[in-house]
Amino acid sequence: MSKKIAVLVRERQEEALRMSLGMTLLEDTIDVFILDQPVGDSEENAMNMETMKEMGLNIYTNFFSGSAGIAYVSTQEMAKRLSIYDLVLPY
Repeated sequence: MSKKIAVLVRERQEEALRMSLGMTLLEDTIDVFILDQPVGDSEENAMNMETMKEMGLNIYTNFFSGSAGIAYVSTQEMAKRLSIYDLVLPY
C-alpha cells in the first residue's frame, strides 16, 4: 500500500531534494515543501527541481519567489495540509 509523504526542506536543500526523488522509487506519493527561502542556486538543485517537475511531484513553498512549477502556500495553509500525510520528514 502506497503512502503519502511530505518532505519539509529547510537546510541541506540538495540532499533533501535528491532524497525526495529517491523515494519515488517506492511508488509512494511525495510532496515537497520548501520552507522560508528560495531554492538554492546550484546545478544539483536545478537538476533535481527539473526532474521533480517532469515526474509530476507537487512542490510548494511559503517563500514567494515566482518560480515556475512551485506553488506558493502560506505557512498556515502548509500546516493544515500536513495533517493528511502518512509521514512528514523534516530535512
